[in-house]
Amino acid sequence: MAMTAVARETVFALRRQIAKIEGTLPERLAAATSDADVNTDLTIVRRGIAAALPDAFLPIGVERLDAALSGGLPKAALSEIHGTQTRDAGAVAGFALSLTSLILKQAPGLPVLWIGTTEIFREAGFPYARGLRASFGIGPEQLLFSEAPRLVDALWVAEEAARMTALAAVILEIRGNPQRLDLTATRRLHARAQGAGRPVFLLRQAAEPEPTAAPLRLIVASAPAAPRDTIAGPLAGSIGRPAFTLTIGKSRTALPGQFTLEWNPDERAFDERASGERGGEERQRAKNSVPVVSLSGRGKDPAAAPGAVLAFPAVGSPAAISPTARDQPSRPQRAAHLGPRRAG
Repeated sequence: MAMTAVARETVFALRRQIAKIEGTLPERLAAATSDADVNTDLTIVRRGIAAALPDAFLPIGVERLDAALSGGLPKAALSEIHGTQTRDAGAVAGFALSLTSLILKQAPGLPVLWIGTTEIFREAGFPYARGLRASFGIGPEQLLFSEAPRLVDALWVAEEAARMTALAAVILEIRGNPQRLDLTATRRLHARAQGAGRPVFLLRQAAEPEPTAAPLRLIVASAPAAPRDTIAGPLAGSIGRPAFTLTIGKSRTALPGQFTLEWNPDERAFDERASGERGGEERQRAKNSVPVVSLSGRGKDPAAAPGAVLAFPAVGSPAAISPTARDQPSRPQRAAHLGPRRAG
């Protein structure tokens, strides 16, 4: 019996609610409708009557985060990476470069195009070429830049680049919440990314969350770096690997979560920092702390001597009457510059 449209929508709504509770994709709750669907390795998507390959997601490498995202970042989609403040521009760019490094592992011969306006590059700057290879394994020839004078030009370049299969990924960096970057513009970017099968990362600096076509929104901020690990233990006063605080703002499963990730430049992989790890580092740092000022040569600093005790006269006593008159200097003692000036 054919299912009515109302009943079908009700079933879809129930699947979404169950998936939200279980933390899985609602599409995975749909059963295959034919023998051809059972024999394939495709994930049936009931909302859009489409299919997604198992490798349609880019695993970040952190088990808890990949589970919350139901596989990782979508490869053929528009993904937002937000920085709530301007000072988070470096963290947002570093996290985007880390994702680019993971993508180039699978497509080493393809370049990545970074698009931005003159305003955003003037404010946040460009990535350092030597740091790209040392920290992310990205050669300078693999990262292309397109600087547009206006936002409308940057969007046009991004739309044209998103359809190109000769690029491993496209990065579009925008500042704030411009009116031109509306739901229609993000839909076009998302559609081009789906058609080409390539990821498009929308970096938004100092922006507020707003409705877009991106199925995923991640909010990134910098996290305190841990001390460097040595054979003898953490090296006090040193700066270790870069760390990011990652918050899931929007995802396919609508599951919130916050993670602290560290980027390992040697292995080019993410590691999750345990919740109690930072507390141990703070205790170790406090243990190895050195006083700014050296201690006294006689040992402990002597206690401060008590101050002099002053007795104020009681109200109505002769000593308390007209204190100003008693304290005034006599005529010979008055300063010379206070006397009247003579003319002539």
